[in-house]
Amino acid sequence: MKKITKEQVIVMHSELINKTGGTDGIRDESLLDSAIKGPFQFFGSKELYPSIQEKAARLCFNIIKNHPFIDGNKRTGILTMLVFLDINGLNIECNDIDIVNLGLGVASGEKSYKNIYDWIRKNSCSD
Repeated sequence: MKKITKEQVIVMHSELINKTGGTDGIRDESLLDSAIKGPFQFFGSKELYPSIQEKAARLCFNIIKNHPFIDGNKRTGILTMLVFLDINGLNIECNDIDIVNLGLGVASGEKSYKNIYDWIRKNSCSD
């Protein structure tokens, strides 16, 4: 399994802001670290999120809910999830409205980590 680094997430965030508008920058670096490291945690010798889909859902959820960036947290959370899935051989088939509704739902508290995980499983296909 390939991981996404903090530096890669920061670059993706900056590119998103440059292309779609908003304020670039990190609001809280420790929250960013937590968001990125969370999906790869263990309890004893057991992974808390063993599958690629679970890790991707947790990345998305953590970035959106931790709000580590000044702006663009929903966009960055969704993009990080999609890139992580892609580099690990899973592609998502959905339309723009689906992806926007997912991000907005997480930010509003309407959608949970489990909802993201279920959405990924429903919309993913292998290479």
